[in-house]
Amino acid sequence: MLRFRSLASGSSGNATLIEAHDGTTRTHVLVDCGLGIRQIEARLQNCGLSSEQLDAIFITHEHCDHVGCALALSQRFGVPLWMSAGTWRALGAPASTIDLNLVRDGETVALGDLQLRPFTVPHDALEPLQLHCTDGSTSLGLLTDLGHVPPYVLEKLKGCHALLLESNHDSDLLAGSSYPPFLKRRVGGTHGHLNNEQAAQALQALLHEHLHTVIAGHLSERNNRPELVQAALSKALGCLPDDVPYCTPAGSTWYKV
Repeated sequence: MLRFRSLASGSSGNATLIEAHDGTTRTHVLVDCGLGIRQIEARLQNCGLSSEQLDAIFITHEHCDHVGCALALSQRFGVPLWMSAGTWRALGAPASTIDLNLVRDGETVALGDLQLRPFTVPHDALEPLQLHCTDGSTSLGLLTDLGHVPPYVLEKLKGCHALLLESNHDSDLLAGSSYPPFLKRRVGGTHGHLNNEQAAQALQALLHEHLHTVIAGHLSERNNRPELVQAALSKALGCLPDDVPYCTPAGSTWYKV
């Protein structure tokens, strides 16, 4: 069985917990760690876990709302840390005794009952990766922090049973926001973040009969509204807006894949 839970989502911090369970053993991977150690530990405890029970931490890219306390958590509890070589360089390749593992697009990371298949995305980071995750029977796609969705990304997520999909901003709200012009260009650019319509278009391209769970993630607290996200994605899904769940900054419930 494969399931996932958002521990934090948005510009203030991101972390997603993935659990694979074969009936005997359990594998737990934390994707991104964009909070302080106390916050991460408290949210793990809400899931019935301690930091020592994590089998790995996977960092998608070097931005602070994704890295957070990852290095400190890895070093304190001996949790293996995975990321791209570019992400490690962007962090300054600090001298450390952590269990560091480098991975790149196209490689597969086998962790207990779980396989992670990272792929590159267009984002303003040095070597950003997003993930296709599987326990061998079902698969989960994690897709956030990218400015557009090229065919390569769609191919990597083809056939997923569940998606955590970025729906970061509403274009009109971003244009009228108090953000300085350079930040508006960055967020709305081809290497920034997906707006609601782009997310809906990607979802439409990824729809198939076995895709049963779609969660909107990385919503901007200043440049988006949950009801706008739900309206856009519900059109692609052919459901009522209220039937589209979304991640809150403080996390959410478990979702089965």
